[in-house]
Amino acid sequence: MSGPSGVGPGGGGPGGHNEGSGFDARAQSARSSALRQQRAELKAELASLQRDFVDTFDRAKDSDDPALHGLRIDWFLRSLPGVGPTKSARILQDLGINPRATIGGLRINQRTAFRRELVGLTERIQPRRLVGRLVVIAGPTAVGKKTVISQLCEMRPDLEMSVSATTRPPRPGEVDGVDYYFVSSEQFDALIEHDELMEWAVVHGTHRYGTPRTPVLRQKRAGKTVLLEIDIQGARQVRERGEEALFIFIVPPSFDALAERLESRGTEDPDERQRRLATAVEELGARGEFDHVVVNDVVEDAARDIVDLLQATTPRGD
Repeated sequence: MSGPSGVGPGGGGPGGHNEGSGFDARAQSARSSALRQQRAELKAELASLQRDFVDTFDRAKDSDDPALHGLRIDWFLRSLPGVGPTKSARILQDLGINPRATIGGLRINQRTAFRRELVGLTERIQPRRLVGRLVVIAGPTAVGKKTVISQLCEMRPDLEMSVSATTRPPRPGEVDGVDYYFVSSEQFDALIEHDELMEWAVVHGTHRYGTPRTPVLRQKRAGKTVLLEIDIQGARQVRERGEEALFIFIVPPSFDALAERLESRGTEDPDERQRRLATAVEELGARGEFDHVVVNDVVEDAARDIVDLLQATTPRGD
């Protein structure tokens, strides 16, 4: 007997498509296969410590990424180096968590208990003497951030600069992954959607720039101090997202000195200089939002001040 659409009960016709129900078995199979592949990649990144376990777990709760939100708790736990099936089963039994539960779907009490256990496990796989950190450096236009940071990196070659992602095309001589991560607009959308950016902005109304979270976390896990040079709006985003960082604000010795620097650059016409100076007035008002303020009068002195700040505030491992 035929169904309502005239397709027999074996139904679906060639390719398994059932026009009456609107179900496309082939498309569903492709989606399932893609999801399995995404989860496999996620587990591989966790196992190789390219992803932070605690950060991944925290983000899963509110994530709309099915690969992350729907990752089974036992698969997630067994991605930890040194945690096999037996140990995973024992931990989950002790916590009263079904191995088939997902990391994004745990109840509040289960999430709290599992997170506590997870923190303890991750501390054992990462040497405690390696304590990485993020240092956010911002300041008003023309204050000389890049020059100070360049001098700072000469004084402290162990420091790492974060690499931004951008939708603009590479310029001659720029290397992907070194100067920037060059991504398409669609890829940038995906980074935003999956909460993979610490901060991002549209620059000059055209291309987008942002700081990918995963490379920064990877460097921190290796015990590196990572420098993030961004504008004030970006620094606010980093703080609002709860990222643990040291926030340093660079200021000029005086507003007149800032105006002189802007004019001496010769890269802006008078109208543009006035716009930038007006913006700088607003930006200087944000200095109270930062942990420390460094005056850039002499570049070497400003860089040395930051070196001293880093040494004075460096967290110590056990």
